[in-house]
Amino acid sequence: MIGDEQSRPSLRKNALGMMSIVFLVIATNGPLTALVGAVPVSISLGNGVGVPGTFVLAGLIYLLFSVGYAAMSRYVKNAGAFYAYIATGLGRPAGVGGAFLALVAYNAMQLACYALVGFFLSQFFASTFGLVASWWGCAIGVTLVVHYFGYRNVEFSGRFLCLLMACEIAIILIFDVAAALKGGPNGFSAASFSPSHVLSSGFGPSLVFVVGSYMGFETTAIYSEEARNPAKTIPRATYCAITIIMCLYAVSVWLIITAYGPAAAVAQATKDPGNMWFLMTSQLIGSWAADAMGVLMITSLLAALISFHNTVSRYFFSLAREGVIWKGLARTHPTQQTPYVASSLQTICALIVLAVCGFKGIDPLLGVLPWSSVVASVGIVAVQGFASIAVLGFFWKNARGVSVWQRIVAPALASIGLFFCLWQIITHVDVLSGSESPVGRLVPWMTLSVAIFGACFALWLRRSKPMLYANLGRLLNEV
Repeated sequence: MIGDEQSRPSLRKNALGMMSIVFLVIATNGPLTALVGAVPVSISLGNGVGVPGTFVLAGLIYLLFSVGYAAMSRYVKNAGAFYAYIATGLGRPAGVGGAFLALVAYNAMQLACYALVGFFLSQFFASTFGLVASWWGCAIGVTLVVHYFGYRNVEFSGRFLCLLMACEIAIILIFDVAAALKGGPNGFSAASFSPSHVLSSGFGPSLVFVVGSYMGFETTAIYSEEARNPAKTIPRATYCAITIIMCLYAVSVWLIITAYGPAAAVAQATKDPGNMWFLMTSQLIGSWAADAMGVLMITSLLAALISFHNTVSRYFFSLAREGVIWKGLARTHPTQQTPYVASSLQTICALIVLAVCGFKGIDPLLGVLPWSSVVASVGIVAVQGFASIAVLGFFWKNARGVSVWQRIVAPALASIGLFFCLWQIITHVDVLSGSESPVGRLVPWMTLSVAIFGACFALWLRRSKPMLYANLGRLLNEV
């Protein structure tokens, strides 16, 4: 048995410290992408000046989620993250269903990021060098760069992402300081955080974009096998990452609303959302800062893509290692100790999809981005909700010395909050997709049906391959 455990494919041990994991999480979130891309739309279509308070509310839900998530992370150390959590707390069929849903959702989010980075790169080449390049051609080039980082060891990727995040956060903080020093035409106001503005009629549509901006903090658990002292590192990294993201988003959005003035901010977000941040950055700091922000927008997407690529390849690795999918995907590189086969499969899938989009002439912003965002948002929030319920299931019969707050109260409140967010996303799918077609309203339900398919597949394994089924979602003790 011991020899079998030692022969099992594994990832690089003790490769990541807490702050490296925090940067990997923030990279997945892409703060500059969220602020420049999602926030103006959230202001115009949602609750206007109440968006900063919505970020705080969503952040508190995720902090509640992290309480139970962190408590359970002491016992579940698996690169499959939510798959392992749900399988352990709710049973193997639910775990496989959650894994399939997470894979679809993260691939969809990665496709959305490729569409964005391809679009911005093609615009950059046209405006700077006068070169005409297709968005999908640019995206394919980025895919090859992302693959290189997926092949290299996780420490290398972590250092590179830290550098990108440092630059990205620096430009955001420079803007925040400039906006705070200058103030706004109406002065400073706490109205953005008042319940009357946050919970106004546009709260639901706003929440759709805000929750999507938090996507990716699962990265902490995905790197548990590669973390130093994961029992302490993973919980601390989770709390730290969510707190930083919440404060950065809430404060930055509040300051840009202050800089414009509430009424003017809503008007600008409605009239020209794409330039909302660039115009104010140029006015407060100078055109150089706006240009730097444009370049860092591209590097922000690159960082998010590298992190998402690592996330998906480790999901493939974890499922393959347990025999759910082809075991060849569980091979790790002899020197880099990365899941290089799973990483290669992820790259090939991305290249095929991008080539098809290019061949079909699909618009990146009107065709690819909206629907991939719907699939990603619905899938990940659903998996997060079930992971929170899994915490309740895991501690139900054995409290393991964990407090009532950690094992019952916090995860129960988080479950309610997350499924409320999921309901809001499904209800306002037309806002997220930009389409009111009846077929479009079926997309969230089609996405959720992937989880049902995964659960049915697990039940088929139980009947046809009982030995393999009995081994699914087991607690790994090699970390």
